[in-house]
Amino acid sequence: MKIGIFDPYLDDLGGGEKYMMTLAQCLSKNHEVSVFWDRPEDLKSLLSRFSIDLRSVKIEKNIFDENFPLVKRLRESRHSDYVIVLSDGSIPLVSCKLLLHIQQPLQTIQKKSILDKFKLSRVKTVFCNSKFTQNHIENRFGIKSTVIYPPIKLKPKNLKKENIILTVGRFRVKNVRNEDYKKQSVLIDEFKKLVDKGIKDWKFVLAVSVWEKELKDFALMRKKANGYPIEFLINKSNDELWDIYSKAKIYWHATGYGENLEKYPEYAEHFGISTVEAMGGGAVPVVIGAGGQIELISDGENGFLWNSPSELREKTVKLIKNPKLLENMSFKAKKRAEYFADQNFCEKVESLLI
Repeated sequence: MKIGIFDPYLDDLGGGEKYMMTLAQCLSKNHEVSVFWDRPEDLKSLLSRFSIDLRSVKIEKNIFDENFPLVKRLRESRHSDYVIVLSDGSIPLVSCKLLLHIQQPLQTIQKKSILDKFKLSRVKTVFCNSKFTQNHIENRFGIKSTVIYPPIKLKPKNLKKENIILTVGRFRVKNVRNEDYKKQSVLIDEFKKLVDKGIKDWKFVLAVSVWEKELKDFALMRKKANGYPIEFLINKSNDELWDIYSKAKIYWHATGYGENLEKYPEYAEHFGISTVEAMGGGAVPVVIGAGGQIELISDGENGFLWNSPSELREKTVKLIKNPKLLENMSFKAKKRAEYFADQNFCEKVESLLI
């Protein structure tokens, strides 16, 4: 079969892009797969970051570009058996079977007009990246969907654990209207409070993806860390990240803190790939109890959930001062990560075509 894939955020370096391009890699083993995109250099950055093999995938003209005529898109898409689209809330019109992937709780989905309903009727399957996203889409819009968790490969390294608290995430996120989506500034402030209250011989490491145009703003945040044992790892590849995942003892995550998640559920973490990877490296998660993080962690068993900064600090100190608890939770965190890494992603993606 011939399959076309479109991700409107392909020039970003996020989990959604990793998801969609791994999907392309999986399907290219048995099918003719094309990605609709006009700038191949964007894919090179993505591939170097996530080590995805797209040698069997073609890059074709972006028929979903706003300047590409609808009539021409209908003609071009007739050559495909399926088109798979990461939806931003819109439902494109194509001449073949359409699969819609949804990565986050959307504020709107086109389904009101007669044309929208016609488009929706042509969608063979809607699939989401988490139950968090699925519940929002089904409850808000009444659209039935299935969950295929993100593709995760655990690559822990046999490195000695160090007194490191780690967080991993992009500095800015293009498709979320929030300047501090990952809340790195919040975490810097909380670590500084731990140090000021007597925690010694620990350091906080932020592994951050930063675009060149963001360097000025990033420098302002980085300045907040001056005088404290805080380090930054910038634009590291997935393989390089496994070094720090394997060394870190504790993993922090704060996406969604301080936000009105009832009104803006998309400001919470939609799944939490970096959390699962950190757990796979043996880092104990101490993460906000919101969004997709709740699916990953059983509070007090394989990690901790928190709802206030004081609770974040309290549960972190509990781990720091109780090495046996840290070791036990680290073991259980690894086991939980294995569950998400053993989801047969390629098989589930292939099953969408049946």
